[in-house]
Amino acid sequence: MATVPLCLRAEIDYPAQMDVFALTRKLIDIESTTGMEGAVGNALARELTQLGYHVERIPVEGDRFDVWATHPDHPRPELALSTHMDTVPPFIPSSETADRIYGRGSCDAKGIIVAQIAAAEKLKAEGIPVGLLFLVGEERDSQGAQVANQQPRGVKFLINGEPTENRLAVASKGTLRVELVARGKMAHSAYPELGESAIGKLLDALHEIRKLKLPANPKAGPCTLNIGQIEGGRAPNVIPDYAIAHLLFRLVGPSEKLRQRIVKAAGGKAEANFILEIPFMELGTIAGIDTMVAAFTTDIPALTNWGRPLLIGPGSIHVAHTEGEYIEKKQLLGAIDLYARIARELLTARA
Repeated sequence: MATVPLCLRAEIDYPAQMDVFALTRKLIDIESTTGMEGAVGNALARELTQLGYHVERIPVEGDRFDVWATHPDHPRPELALSTHMDTVPPFIPSSETADRIYGRGSCDAKGIIVAQIAAAEKLKAEGIPVGLLFLVGEERDSQGAQVANQQPRGVKFLINGEPTENRLAVASKGTLRVELVARGKMAHSAYPELGESAIGKLLDALHEIRKLKLPANPKAGPCTLNIGQIEGGRAPNVIPDYAIAHLLFRLVGPSEKLRQRIVKAAGGKAEANFILEIPFMELGTIAGIDTMVAAFTTDIPALTNWGRPLLIGPGSIHVAHTEGEYIEKKQLLGAIDLYARIARELLTARA
């Protein structure tokens, strides 16, 4: 069992019945790559039941489900703490030092799950009931959030957890995924004049798209582009008849004009298929808490029926999805008080 350093015990008040670090490592050590969240969902359901919550499994797909936990005497709380159970691959088991916990999901977002449970326990002891909503599929398509959004529970405020280094996000960039497809005609490479190179056409289209002046937002900064994958061709000695590129734009506003400019830039060389859009979001803040802009997307746009959203969590997005992912223990414990503080302020202001 992990031992909490005395300096951390002195600085942070957290529920005595919870070993925050041990539970974080326990969750990390359950593999829950997107599509495989059943085991960690069951483990969380057991933990929450033992803490006295009423736990509901909201079916999503196969053995995958969202977890919705409430105090038995308060089944309709006005505020929910929420984050996701799934992780990106590969699975990396936990380890720890005096100051950090390592492993896949340590900051994105299993440490956040534990901080939110501990905050709910603090609030419960103060007579302030909140709900806990833990979701599947955030790392791929927010499938769990979409399912939960069809079953709202009357929540007025949603505090979503992602690694923001315990700063409130004033905005979260959106996502526009584009599939750029070029088609040509196969021929022997010794006679290129008899064929039509799809790769050549794709490169021309990408060149024009990369020259686009992308929009900027005074609050959120610039829209950015990543060309994440390029595929095509049959063999080095065959003129390619097919090529495709997968692009991802980080949105800082509406996408309609950007879509039109992408199609125009492709100029008939390639077909632009718009595969996925997650909108740019402006978010709520609380006076006295540091802020940031989240350049990443979250489940929030898929949870429109779950109240006014705020976004904050321990850990750094810069180490999430890396082989060295970790969470600072001090920041993890600090998040407990932050979540409780924000909940108090929101619910007190409403009262």
